[in-house]
Amino acid sequence: MQKPRLSFWQIWNMSFGFMGIQFGWGLQLANMSGIYTYLGASPDDVPLLWLAGPMTGLLVQPVVGSMSDRTWNRLGRRRPYFLVGAILASTALFFMPDSSALWMAAGLLWILDASINVSMEPFRAFVADKLNVDQRTAGFVMQSFFIGVGASLANALPYIFRQYGVTGSTPSGIPHTVQYSFKIGAVVFLLAVLWTVFTTKEFPPENMAEFERTRRKTYGSATGLAKVFKVIGELVREISNAFTNMPKTMKQLAPVQIFTWLGLFCMWMFFGLTTSYH
Repeated sequence: MQKPRLSFWQIWNMSFGFMGIQFGWGLQLANMSGIYTYLGASPDDVPLLWLAGPMTGLLVQPVVGSMSDRTWNRLGRRRPYFLVGAILASTALFFMPDSSALWMAAGLLWILDASINVSMEPFRAFVADKLNVDQRTAGFVMQSFFIGVGASLANALPYIFRQYGVTGSTPSGIPHTVQYSFKIGAVVFLLAVLWTVFTTKEFPPENMAEFERTRRKTYGSATGLAKVFKVIGELVREISNAFTNMPKTMKQLAPVQIFTWLGLFCMWMFFGLTTSYH
């Protein structure tokens, strides 16, 4: 289907929610190791407590991506996931710095990361859904722009509060600069995603009859959690086929990706702690 060409501001609106998503990622990447240590975690405990990020990405993203491919309602295909993920993630962000025990912060991080992944995964497909091939580069560039803006603001916010004289800490020892940043981040996350949800429309499936047949084939009469398990079964088959038919170049890139993410997570977990010690 030839899609209508979108204007700069339409691409802006459909990508704006990514700023909120990255605001959420930026706050946790810069501050969660510190929050854990304030709540009594040793440096040796930090990697285990950070498992929420990679595990939820591994488990949630494929399932949500596959489910959103098979979704259509009055909000569209991807926007229901944007909205649900944003509400849950904003709630977890808001209460994270009020944690009074390590288990509370760890539990909230699992909720936060799972919810961010629910919002983020369909955003990637949103570009292909909305834009023709000749505009997709512009769509991804706009998403990258908002990723950079969100991450920069999230990292700078505690410093800005410090410069304006904010001092003190919560009863758990978490600085007020971090506490206020998370609460502002929760509001920014939700408002940014709501902006995209309410300013951007989605195209219905090109062949609705075929879409419904595919959905019935996948789900059958399943409802609720049974739908999720049906999708997981379908995903296992799809992933198996993908590995079998994967181009040689993709196989060569796999170890590069593995070691890149290994290094990134080592940096995210310990860079802030290391610099604070010295």
